[in-house]
Amino acid sequence: MVDCPMRYLLALLLLFSPFALSQSRGEPSDIAAATRSVVRIAVFSSADGQRTLIGHGSGVAVSADKVITNAHVADPARLDESVTFTVIPSEGNATYSARLIAVSPGKDLAALQLTQTGRLIPASFFSGVIGDGIDVFAIGYPANVDIALEQNEDDVLRPSVPVKTRGNISSGRSSKSVESLLHTAPIAPGNSGGPLVDACGRVIGINSFGSTADGGGAEFYFAISVREVATFLQDLNIDLNMVINECRSVAELSRAEAEREAVTRGKIEAETRIASELKRSQEGKVRSDAEHAVIGERENHIAFATLLLIISAVAGGAAWQFSEREQVDRFKIAASIGGVAFVSAFLVFIARPSFDEVDERVRAAMTEKIATGSTTRISGNSTERRCVFQPERSRVTVSDTSDVVFTWSKQGCINDRTQYADNAGLWSRSFVPNSDAQVSLVSYEPESNVYRIERYLLGLDAMEKAREARRRYDVAQCRTDAETTGKIDNMNKAVREILPSAPNEILVFACSDR
Repeated sequence: MVDCPMRYLLALLLLFSPFALSQSRGEPSDIAAATRSVVRIAVFSSADGQRTLIGHGSGVAVSADKVITNAHVADPARLDESVTFTVIPSEGNATYSARLIAVSPGKDLAALQLTQTGRLIPASFFSGVIGDGIDVFAIGYPANVDIALEQNEDDVLRPSVPVKTRGNISSGRSSKSVESLLHTAPIAPGNSGGPLVDACGRVIGINSFGSTADGGGAEFYFAISVREVATFLQDLNIDLNMVINECRSVAELSRAEAEREAVTRGKIEAETRIASELKRSQEGKVRSDAEHAVIGERENHIAFATLLLIISAVAGGAAWQFSEREQVDRFKIAASIGGVAFVSAFLVFIARPSFDEVDERVRAAMTEKIATGSTTRISGNSTERRCVFQPERSRVTVSDTSDVVFTWSKQGCINDRTQYADNAGLWSRSFVPNSDAQVSLVSYEPESNVYRIERYLLGLDAMEKAREARRRYDVAQCRTDAETTGKIDNMNKAVREILPSAPNEILVFACSDR
């Protein structure tokens, strides 16, 4: 038995080991979302005149009506013309017949085409670099689970949630005949053709075969790489939904965004403080200049009034002399000059600026500076925005990240047809399409010029609830009256109540005037 100090030591070693640090950065909801694209493929033969289930495998939807699987799952069709396929989605009530349209035994890949009208949910494939030791999940329908659950043929043909197993990538080893991924997520007969996904639910390979555990050794498994899958599907003109961005957890992204906001807030506070100090400095200089100007003007008025008093005194003295000499005309002129000079001196003195004018001049000067320094551009009612994807602030699992271009009006209307609801400067709108199995919460903040999309990948039941919530509100037009914006706000709230706590995908775009 290990003593107490040794137990603490082992716990610390485990805590700081690479295995403890290599935890999944994905979300359970991403793996659940990935299962929506996984199907069971039932193989039937009518060679003896009776339709018989001869086996089954797994597959992945690559378009609304096409599925990829392993060649060895579809191989019976090459030997027996009576072989048919039935594709069973992971949810819903429908099943679909399918036919083989392409096969590559060397790559162990095959493609099936639905022969009935159906709409499968295409998977998202990861085309970036796959790191050694990352968490991966194998998804499919292992036969040993069906046996353990005592399922009969009817149960196998009924839509059901696939089984998920977890493991890790072991880089550096690949099959010689085909590019493949070596991993430790357990698979069994029935898993063949199912996807191997990363922690964000993106397909990184198609499970194919496993090693044999001889002498108590560990088992390893192989998945056909996405590169091989893409090459195989090129001849069928099928473009995979490719994603190249790294897998980041919502928690990691939230922490990074909080740090970014804290830095931005600190910059704003620093700029505000500097602006305030600059304003005080400018105001102090303006006040000093105003005080000196007022004092100078007062001194000039007093000096001029003094000069006029001197002139008045001299003229008064001259008038007295002319009066003594009885020079009447000259007396009148001198007396008039003296009187006018005296009155002018009085008026000039009382017209000198008071010290109260200092505050008035400071206010006027500061107002003029603010008006001159303002460079805010007044645009029309609608302006066009071009928004560029910000990968460092985003989490991509299924979507294209091309630039977004739209026209924006200050009343919250996008492209003159879609009204958004305002919440303290953040304009938002929920979108629940009738065809795609996803809900998007879209927001735009004009002050920061940030356009954001939060996307939720939901199952059939949750999507139907979201559509029902959306149908309760008729908000098809751009209108800014309180009734319309209130409906949009209520619709957003009703849809949010149905959604999980965190989105599967977050796309952030930085916008600018186009």
